[in-house]
Amino acid sequence: MVYQQISRSVLFRLGSGDPEVAHEQVLAGLGRVGAARPVVEGMARVFGPKRGATVFGVRFPGLVGLGAGADKNGVALRAWRGLGFGFVEVGTVTRHAQPGNPKPRLHRLPESGAVINRMGFNNAGADALAATLRRVGPPGVPLGVSIGKSKVTPVEDAVADYRHSLRVLHPFADYFAINVSSPNTPGLRGLQDKAQLTELVGELRRETLALASGSLPPTPLLVKIAPDLSDNAVAEVLQVCADHGVAGLIATNTTLGRGGLDPNDVETGQQAGGLSGRPLTERAREVVSFVTRETGGALPVIGVGGIMTPDDAVRMLDAGARLVQLYTGFIYGGPPLVRAVNRAVESRR
Repeated sequence: MVYQQISRSVLFRLGSGDPEVAHEQVLAGLGRVGAARPVVEGMARVFGPKRGATVFGVRFPGLVGLGAGADKNGVALRAWRGLGFGFVEVGTVTRHAQPGNPKPRLHRLPESGAVINRMGFNNAGADALAATLRRVGPPGVPLGVSIGKSKVTPVEDAVADYRHSLRVLHPFADYFAINVSSPNTPGLRGLQDKAQLTELVGELRRETLALASGSLPPTPLLVKIAPDLSDNAVAEVLQVCADHGVAGLIATNTTLGRGGLDPNDVETGQQAGGLSGRPLTERAREVVSFVTRETGGALPVIGVGGIMTPDDAVRMLDAGARLVQLYTGFIYGGPPLVRAVNRAVESRR
């Protein structure tokens, strides 16, 4: 309650009202906290999860992770464990460094508990992220790396683009998330089509097999899909995953839909970009439930999208998700939400 009444109000006013500036300032502050390792260790003992699970061969100390997009470049990598997260996903990162789309490109819709972003994969590039991860060291929890296509790369060259990022980041990743579902990079969502996804996933799977060393298994590959796909399109994605040894699915990314907005947010809601937060809660859960039914639970799913309360997380797990991720919920609920979700999830088991 204190966070919602005081801290969030202060954070939302940072950066002269620009949510992106506020986000960067918070990351910088968390980065400084993360550098104080004894502090993070102490926080993790108090606020960290108490129960974990092994999913697609990776041991997770907790079921609640930080979603991609929150810390693209690993600025605050070591701080997240202290806030109670059981795993962290950095990125989405691209082969080439890129500034992303023109600003402003991040908009809060507070009455709807939502955010619209058209960031456009702004990041320092795969090689820079690899250098950061090498310097900072492991975050103390499993690390996922979300990889996407550079804007300057033609769609027909996407495979090589993804492959480069996978190669340079392979030493640091506990799993890779293949992002083919952001609405903010032209042509990217077309990679969810069966033929293109088959080529991409097949090549990246061969790459992980080639990079696997000794008795260690290949790094798990997960595919992140959009909530706007039809059931038939999701079923095609699932078939590609089954054919190529994909370890899991992340459901879902942001939506192009604008349903569920509060009337006070309708004007801001017309901004271009992907919508996340409370309006996505039900649809994300529906997709997770569909995937679970279609695969008989054989394909592990990370549920993400509209998890704003502990009950949302529990219902996502009840729908079949093995793990959950927070991003927009964390923006609105802060660290207290992470702790509350951990408690709810652990009480459920």
